[in-house]
Amino acid sequence: MDNDSTERIVSGLRQWIATAPSGAQLPSNRALVARYNASPVTVAKAMRTLRGLGLVESRPGVGTFVRAVRTARPPDYGWQTAALRSPHARIPALSTPLRSSAPDVIGLHSGYPDRELLPQRLVRAAVARAARGDTALNRSPAPGLPELQAWFAQELAEVSPANVSAPSPRDVIVLPGSQSGLSSTFRALVGFGQPLLIESPSYWGAILAAAQAGVRLVPVPSGTSGPDPDELARAFAETGARVFYAQPNFANPTGAQWTSERAQQVLDVVRKHGAFLVEDDWAHDFGIDTTARPVAAHDDGGHVIYLRSLTKSVSPSIRVAAIIARGPARERILADRGAESMYVSGLLQAAALDVVTQPAWRTHLRDLAEQLKARRNLLISCLDEHVGDAHLDQVPRGGLHVWLRLPDATDLERLARDCEADGVLVAPGSEWFPAEPAGPFLRLNYSGPDPARFDEGARVIGQALARQHG
Repeated sequence: MDNDSTERIVSGLRQWIATAPSGAQLPSNRALVARYNASPVTVAKAMRTLRGLGLVESRPGVGTFVRAVRTARPPDYGWQTAALRSPHARIPALSTPLRSSAPDVIGLHSGYPDRELLPQRLVRAAVARAARGDTALNRSPAPGLPELQAWFAQELAEVSPANVSAPSPRDVIVLPGSQSGLSSTFRALVGFGQPLLIESPSYWGAILAAAQAGVRLVPVPSGTSGPDPDELARAFAETGARVFYAQPNFANPTGAQWTSERAQQVLDVVRKHGAFLVEDDWAHDFGIDTTARPVAAHDDGGHVIYLRSLTKSVSPSIRVAAIIARGPARERILADRGAESMYVSGLLQAAALDVVTQPAWRTHLRDLAEQLKARRNLLISCLDEHVGDAHLDQVPRGGLHVWLRLPDATDLERLARDCEADGVLVAPGSEWFPAEPAGPFLRLNYSGPDPARFDEGARVIGQALARQHG
């Protein structure tokens, strides 16, 4: 009954407002109570509705008035074009993997695992404990909490050969996510306008960080076993570059893992040229058929800048990662981090440390590998059934994605639009190439929500592809 009265008042006043001049004063609330035989609460609710519609405006202590109609004039931001001049690089507003999707959409585009694959119980308990501790109120040291620094250093030390000097906790810089670490490393070690060697294809976030830092990307082709050492050596020699960015384990997007022999060959090339390898070990916790083999474990000369993230395996809300670097390179990266964000939230660091030091963390990782394997195999089976004209160069042995090669004449943008129109979000592979794409690819995430709909999603992709090549 109250809602009916409110609607009756709103309707009557809208008719009155339609013929009233701009700035005309509405009857007082007391007068409206009497006119409509309604309660003061109902009248106040009706006035809030009119304000929400932009029809009236209140002036405290004076009354409510018909809002003046202002002539809409398109804003002119042309002055900003002159002030900003040419951009240093084309930076996309929002990459496809970061797009959110409606609950009824089949999301194969994302770069994050579904919450069912996260250690939810461990995370909730760790956050609660961290909130009760001193880290919730104290400022963290700039390089990170000493206990968390020690954990990152120890994890790498455990896989280092006996003849290699293990990293110390002091070599560790804790980060608010690995993306910020990439930006700092590129600024600190490469510099604006200077060349950076990068695998092609490679992580879109690294390409974005390089664009923001203003460095010049030099693609190095990388296949199922990693980059050709001879090609890498030639790129170093031709460009004078001193930094090579790569993902030796479960690369995003291809899922490739370097062999131990290839890793040693690449490390030898880097050492020979007096250069750095920025090793992005983003998928360290996502091994399926094997485990990650960090190249940094075999280097104690400061040639490898090791980047290790916990964000995707612990929780996307706990953005904690670390860089392990030695010598002046470590000092330059730390200086950049201090200028960028000063320090990382101690509360998030404490929560992350709590999770990864629980005995149940190892159990979770073993269960996670089995779940990822089942999802990966299911998606590949569905693609084999419904997307016959496409193929995989390899079955990824870890990570979160498959890298699907499509027929050469495929229009990727049209394919993505057609799939989205049918309720499936996919990620066109062009975003993972630092230069012109080597062909049409889709990166599809098998760790996303609702694997029961993989079959439906693959069928939509196959139908969209058939419309182009039928």
